[in-house]
Amino acid sequence: MKLIVQIPCLNEAETLPATLATILRAIPGIAEIEILIIDDGSTDGTVEVARRLGVDHVVRHVGNKGLAEAFQNGIDACLRLGADIIVNTDGDNQYPQQEIPRLVAPILAGRADITIGDRQTDRIAHFSPSKKALQKLGSWVVRKGSGTTVPDAPSGFRAYSREAALRMNVVTRHSYTLETIIQAGKKNLVIESIAVTTNAVTRPSRLMRGTYDYIKKQGATIVRIYAMYEPLKFFFLAGAALFLVGVLLLLRVLALKLLGQSLASYLPSIIAGSVLMILGMLIGLIGLVADLIASVRRLTEDILYRVKKMELLMERDRGEREQLLASILDFNEPPAAPDEGEAARRRREGRRSNV
Repeated sequence: MKLIVQIPCLNEAETLPATLATILRAIPGIAEIEILIIDDGSTDGTVEVARRLGVDHVVRHVGNKGLAEAFQNGIDACLRLGADIIVNTDGDNQYPQQEIPRLVAPILAGRADITIGDRQTDRIAHFSPSKKALQKLGSWVVRKGSGTTVPDAPSGFRAYSREAALRMNVVTRHSYTLETIIQAGKKNLVIESIAVTTNAVTRPSRLMRGTYDYIKKQGATIVRIYAMYEPLKFFFLAGAALFLVGVLLLLRVLALKLLGQSLASYLPSIIAGSVLMILGMLIGLIGLVADLIASVRRLTEDILYRVKKMELLMERDRGEREQLLASILDFNEPPAAPDEGEAARRRREGRRSNV
């Protein structure tokens, strides 16, 4: 059983040593533990610090690609390196890496495909009341949209089984946290949460630059991913709402007509009601088309999952063949030098043949 801890980093040279120092190198049930750094365009020597501290693997981006792409590239690299379990944590030492044994325990026991560290945001002292409220609201929306029971959806302290990692396909550019939970829920992957504490703040959040920015980006992510995985429900509800408003407007005009009032003064209401009803029906039809597209997407994701597994199996088989060939031909071992007695015997035989 091989565990790889991946750490997306952007200018984390100061905090990375503290993060790496708390990652255990021996966990019961795990034969190998390795650390992988995803350098997302750092300019402060993060990679040099990581290599000096004994990090096993480094994935480097040319320029800053964003957290979501760094996470996905890290997952892909861990899978190619043969990881059976992948743990994701942050380079700012926000999460308690010493809790990794508890984090991976449900996966080792076969109870879960994904485990997420619940930071218990109510107890985080440096979170403002508005941020705590937004965290709760966002997690509640994600629970409803994904059909899961995750109490802390934005938490990045997570563990993925190999099968779960193979099925993750991050398409948003902002963050992976909410999207992967909705994906997991729609793909019937089992998620379990464990309560953890957080470390002292080392730097301001780079994802949350303000309340408005946080709501805009996370809200857009939730809407986009929910519409991707539940298009018929999403567009049907939106279309039904518009259609209902249009019907109410026309019913109001009809009621006034029955009371003997002239329709001329209510012409705007008639036009608005008719337009809303037409828009509602069109959005409903868009939902039907989107649902058909979603069926194709599900088939495509299944094909992608199978292709990933085939590629990993082919790489593993190729590596095993290369190792076997190297052991047979023994490329790395120099030929043994003859001993002095054997060398002297050959010289005597050579002189005799010359005579």
